[in-house]
Amino acid sequence: MTFVIIKTIHLFAAFIYGGFLITDNLFLSKIKRSYSEEEHAAIRESFMKYVRKVVPPSLIVAVLTGLYLISQVYGPIGPDGLTWFQSLLSLKAFLGIWLGLRGGLQVYFKIQPFVFKSHVLPFAFVITIIFLSQFMYLPV
Repeated sequence: MTFVIIKTIHLFAAFIYGGFLITDNLFLSKIKRSYSEEEHAAIRESFMKYVRKVVPPSLIVAVLTGLYLISQVYGPIGPDGLTWFQSLLSLKAFLGIWLGLRGGLQVYFKIQPFVFKSHVLPFAFVITIIFLSQFMYLPV
């Protein structure tokens, strides 16, 4: 029962974080075309004041619950090495931990994010994690 509750919390937290990245990359970045620079800055700031309260904590919750979940499902490494499931789960964990470190350092410690300052790379990582989630259960 604990696993199901933690997984549900994980999914909601991941949806909040991923939903922000999707909204930012697909919609907010496009409104520049319709408004002046001042109007765009005001619109973005009105949106971001709510985002800053919800998204960073949801990212931290997603990473922490993800670490718990991986500890429950990873399983032992066999003599043949990692299974397909373990390999893709490891890649998902790496991307998730990278996102968590990047977001946590940026928001809570005011350290600029790793590699890129825009939300394009985190968006790509979230999309990759979504696809990995679908492929890791395929029998190979």
